[in-house]
Amino acid sequence: MRQIRFPDGKEVPALGQGTWHMGERGADRRAEADALRLGLDLGLTLIDTAEMYADGGAEEVVREALAGRRDEAFVVSKVYPQNASRARMAKACEASLRRLGMETIDLYLLHWRGGVPLAETVEAFEALIRAGKIRRWGVSNLDLDDLEELGAALPDCATDQVLYNLEARGPEYDLLPFCTEKGIPVMAYSPVGQGGRLLRNPALLKVAARHGTGAAAVALAFVLRREGVIAIPKAGDPAHVRENAAAAAISLSEEDLRDLDAAFPPPRRKTALAML
Repeated sequence: MRQIRFPDGKEVPALGQGTWHMGERGADRRAEADALRLGLDLGLTLIDTAEMYADGGAEEVVREALAGRRDEAFVVSKVYPQNASRARMAKACEASLRRLGMETIDLYLLHWRGGVPLAETVEAFEALIRAGKIRRWGVSNLDLDDLEELGAALPDCATDQVLYNLEARGPEYDLLPFCTEKGIPVMAYSPVGQGGRLLRNPALLKVAARHGTGAAAVALAFVLRREGVIAIPKAGDPAHVRENAAAAAISLSEEDLRDLDAAFPPPRRKTALAML
């Protein structure tokens, strides 16, 4: 699988696993953990979660999935904006570490921007790195002007995690080119959309039929076609995990891309960063 390099040289697979909506029902947790373990077996070793997801329940699912396999995974979690201050971040991180059952988080993100100044959040991140609680930090749902505000701290920002899929192509206008120039990978959340509407699109189904695969795999291949982009789809059952993993081997042709551009036009001007 193609690897993506973070600014500090660490490499991770371009295709990982998301956990949004996992951990919401206790009856589903074992199956969700099994799905994450299958993903590990298939090379999807980056796992993204957050303290927000199921009020920490998703982090607990990750702990179960990684029992005895922590060294195989690159774990990403996210802190609420209200916890992103010098006074509160350490406590929030400790709570995530307890739920995850681990000593260090590989990558810790600001989930979205709130009232805490970015400079203060960066100071809190750096304190956690010095304490050995996290290995690197990044952001989520920040647009170009927000990244520029990081100033001298920008080279230490490992990633910006944003909504990016065929229906949400706004980042292609300026955010993705900026991050590529700066060597900052972008994580695409909800890369196959929400609610299934995207996967019913006739143009997407046409391209999928051309490749003999499912619509979700083509939607993922579209996101993965760009250098420096990591896709983190969520899959709660084995069939979806296997379909996601298969996307890494799909190479979209010029004809495929023309069909998809016709159905989902690329942005021609700056738009506000979409988020879920």
